Amino acid sequence: MHNLKSIALLGLFAAFASTQATAHGLWTEQRRGNIEVIYGHGAEDDAFKARKISGAWAYDSAGRMIPVTVQRLVDHARLQPLKPPAVLAVALDNGMWSQTADQRWINQGRSQVPGAIESTHTFKYSLAIYQPGAKLPKLDSLKLVILPEVDPLTVGPGKNLPVRVLLDGQPAAGVKLIGDYRNAPNTLSSETDAQGRAQVLVRNEGLNVIAAQVEVPLKDNPDVASRGLFSSLTFLGQPHHE
Repeated sequence: MHNLKSIALLGLFAAFASTQATAHGLWTEQRRGNIEVIYGHGAEDDAFKARKISGAWAYDSAGRMIPVTVQRLVDHARLQPLKPPAVLAVALDNGMWSQTADQRWINQGRSQVPGAIESTHTFKYSLAIYQPGAKLPKLDSLKLVILPEVDPLTVGPGKNLPVRVLLDGQPAAGVKLIGDYRNAPNTLSSETDAQGRAQVLVRNEGLNVIAAQVEVPLKDNPDVASRGLFSSLTFLGQPHHE
């Protein structure tokens, strides 16, 4: 458990690192009738190893769990809940990364990379809200999570959505939030206060992807110096009509 002082310092992390280890985010999108897991940065939608999806959880509007299958395709993953979910969460364990002196990142711990100058173990999470009035369940599996404090589907574009950011289940102060990660991944919207709360402008009528990224230093770990976490909250700004 990190004390409040160390959590407050998380906001100092460079949220837009250009390395392969930390730059990419995770979210989900509806495509061709399927729920696709997207691994990318802004408009980039990159291939990834589907085996890195470490968990997926679906819930109905009352917060009851729905069985969900992870379809692991050649270059990405697809989520298949037993019935349409109100809430859906997914996690990706991107593994350990070490940087060499010539600025290359290798997907291994520093004990396996002689002369490594930086190292981190990265985890990526996403929470999607699909139905209005959905009750959020406990999301302990998401070690970094952006929780809406009102129903995001009722806010509307151009208005502020109050959110709370939790790290390891505790309010995280000083975390910078990106209000439109899919379209403007380098534009900060707000920063959490001492209680982990912030206001984020809802920018889009369509899909909104709010994101946060932090780096947590680790002590006495032979393979990595830190734990890097990315998390997104996704929802539609306005109800979809045929």
